[in-house]
Amino acid sequence: MSKAVLSISGLHATVEGKEILKGVDLEVAQGEIHALMGPNGSGKSTLAYTLMGHPKYVVTGGSATFDGEDLLPLTADARARLGLFLCFQYPTAIPGVSTVNFLRAALRAQGKEMPAREFLNRLSTEMQALKIDESFRARYINDGFSGGEKKRAEILQLAMLRPKLAILDETDSGLDVDALRTVADGVMRLCGPDMGVLVITHYPRILEHLHPDRVHVLHDGRVVTSGGADLAREIEREGYEPILGTAAAATA
Repeated sequence: MSKAVLSISGLHATVEGKEILKGVDLEVAQGEIHALMGPNGSGKSTLAYTLMGHPKYVVTGGSATFDGEDLLPLTADARARLGLFLCFQYPTAIPGVSTVNFLRAALRAQGKEMPAREFLNRLSTEMQALKIDESFRARYINDGFSGGEKKRAEILQLAMLRPKLAILDETDSGLDVDALRTVADGVMRLCGPDMGVLVITHYPRILEHLHPDRVHVLHDGRVVTSGGADLAREIEREGYEPILGTAAAATA
């Protein structure tokens, strides 16, 4: 069976009339781990929301396909059913909706509903792996959760839904060392031939656990350079300025 591929070509997008993405080219295949790095304001989160179909982010040029389907005309829920998943940088609280009911509704919406006993057994397994207390089942989704609890809850959703490609928007932000390792280990446990990952981050520390196949640097709305895991380590040592300067000189 062929792998699903996210293919982005010359993608332009605006937010409230301001152009943020200025011609993004990127390709990520199912089963691969890619990291997207870059300074603040480079457009990383804008790319994530644009790919998932947030109405605030307006595509003005270029293309984005996934698994052979044109993403741009599709609604956000249609993109999710196609196999895309977004872990939010700032997960939203939903008072009145328990975690267990939220997950059952999400599976049902994607045509992945399972018998109650199978669902509960799998949920317990995934919660144990992520070191999530059983009491979370009844807690309202993200309501009163700590930062670490919110990020674990996002990875729990990822584990239950098993998309073809997960976009992790700064999942490492606000996590202490132990929580970071737990979240990263949870992602690595799910990675494999059936799921790819595009992790968006400022810092290389999460990449020490995720072991990306490719690292890309986004600056001023474009991917300016790509490389292997060594590129992330170079950024850790030198910062972005030498890399951005080299990329600018190469295109001059």
